[in-house]
Amino acid sequence: MRRGAVAAAGAAVLMLSGCSDTGTAPEPSKAPPTVTVTVPTAPPAAAAAVLGPTGPSTAKPCSGTAIAVGVDPQPIIDAAPAGTTFCFAKGLHRITRAIRPRQKDTLAGDPGAVLSGAIRLTGWARNGSVWSVQGVLPPAYPLKGQCEDNKTNPCQLGEQLFVDGNHLTRVMSRAQLKPGTFYGDYTANIVYVADEPAGHVVEMSRTRTAIEKSADDVTVTGLTIEHFASKPQGGAVQVGTGWKVTGNEVRRNHAVGIMVIEGDNAEVSRNTVADNGQLGIGQYKSAGVKITANLVSRNNTDGFWIADWESGGIKSTRSSGEVSGNDIVANKGVGMWSDIAEYDRRITGNRIRDNAADGIRYEISYAGVIDQNVVQHNGFGTGRGSGGTLWDGGGINVNTSSDVQVRGNLIQDNRNALSIQSRTRGDGPRGTYVLRNVLVEGNLVVMSEESTLGVVENKRSPTQPGSVTFRRNSYQGADRFAYRGRTMTWPEWQQSGFDKDSVSS
Repeated sequence: MRRGAVAAAGAAVLMLSGCSDTGTAPEPSKAPPTVTVTVPTAPPAAAAAVLGPTGPSTAKPCSGTAIAVGVDPQPIIDAAPAGTTFCFAKGLHRITRAIRPRQKDTLAGDPGAVLSGAIRLTGWARNGSVWSVQGVLPPAYPLKGQCEDNKTNPCQLGEQLFVDGNHLTRVMSRAQLKPGTFYGDYTANIVYVADEPAGHVVEMSRTRTAIEKSADDVTVTGLTIEHFASKPQGGAVQVGTGWKVTGNEVRRNHAVGIMVIEGDNAEVSRNTVADNGQLGIGQYKSAGVKITANLVSRNNTDGFWIADWESGGIKSTRSSGEVSGNDIVANKGVGMWSDIAEYDRRITGNRIRDNAADGIRYEISYAGVIDQNVVQHNGFGTGRGSGGTLWDGGGINVNTSSDVQVRGNLIQDNRNALSIQSRTRGDGPRGTYVLRNVLVEGNLVVMSEESTLGVVENKRSPTQPGSVTFRRNSYQGADRFAYRGRTMTWPEWQQSGFDKDSVSS
C-alpha cells in the first residue's frame, strides 16, 4: 500500500502465532497458540458524515413578541412574563448593553436578524499619511490573556475594527500602521487607520457581551451575533444551566464566541462559530454539557498564544459531557482541548482538521473517551512554543491524565501522530495528576516520514509499567516511534512491549 493512502476495507483479521498480551514465549513442547485480532483499515463513520444545517435558521419567520430594529430590547423583555419568546426583526440590532433574559425565555430571530456590539465610526480627519477619529475608545480597563506576541500583547485589548465587514489587524504604535491595520491610542483616545475611510462603513466593537447568563433554561436560536468586544476567556454569548443555543452564527467577536459558564446540562448545537478573536466555544465548571454538530472554524484572529493558551476551536475546563459530530477546522490553536480536572468526557465522531496546534489535547484530567474521530493535518502552526517533538503534541495528545481511551480514530498526516506525555503536574480534585491506565486501541494511523508516535516522560514522572497500552492498531507509513528517550523503528517499538497485535504497512 502506498504511503499516505487509507484502505477502503473495513477491517483486517490478523493471525498471530506464539503471542500473548504479555509477550511471553510459548512452551517449547506445545504448539504455539494462535490469536485472532481485528485491526481497522478504514476511517470511522465521521469521515463521511454530512454536517447538518448550521447557522441562523432560514425557516419561516419567528412567532412571538417582536423586537424591532433600533430599540433597546431589555425593557421589552422585562415587561413580558418569564418564558416568553422574543423575535428580533430582520436587520441590524446594535446592542449597547448585555441582554438579560429570564427563566425559560427564548431569544430568536427572523431570518436576517443580526445582533452587533459595534458602533459606527464617523468624523474621520486626515492626519499626515493616516486618518484618525477621537473620543471613541472606552476608559482604560484591566488586561488579561497571553498573546503570541508576548512583548506588546495586542490580543489583550478588546476593541476590534471592521471596514465593510472586514477585520483589521491591530498594531501597537502609529509607526507600525500599514494598509489593513489600525492603532488605538488609549491614552489620547484616538483611533488611527492607514486606509482612507471615506466611502466605507467603519465599525468598532464596543459592547462586551451580547447575552448574559442571567437565568436558567433559556433558548437562543436563529441569530447572527457579531462584533462584541468580549474579554479574554469571556463569551459574546454566556450560556447558563439548561440553556439551548442552537442554529446561530456567532462570528468576529474579540474573545470567545460561545462560553458555557457553570451551565450544567446546557446544549450547544448546529451553530457556526467562526472568526472569533480567541476561541470558538468554551466550557467552564459545567457538567453534562452537549456540544454537537457545530462548525467551529478560523478562530483566534486576534493573536492569542497558539501553542498553549486557550486559543483555537473548543476548550473545556473542570467540566464533563459530550463533544460530538462537530467540524473543527483551521483554527489557530488546539482543535478540541480538555484541560484541568475534566471528568467523564467523551470526544466522539468529530472531524478535526488543519488546526495549528494539537487536534485533540486531553490534559491533566480523568476518565475520558476519545473515539471515532477523524483527526487530520493538525499541528503545523509556527510561533512561540511550537515545534516538532512529541513534547509539542500531535494529532492526539494525552498529557498526564488517567483512565483515558483512544480508540477507533483515523489519525492521518498530522505533524506528529499521537503523543502520550507524562509530566509532573501536581494534584487535582480526584487525586494526583498522573499518566495511568491509557488505552490506545483500534486506531487507523497514517504517518508521514517526518512524524512520530510514542510516549515521552520527564525525569520526575517516569511512566510506570502497564500505564499505557497500545493494541490492535493499524499503521501506514510508520517507522518513527519513541519511548524512554529513544527513537525506534516499528520492530523495536513492538520489542519494547507495545502494539504486539497491531500491523504496520
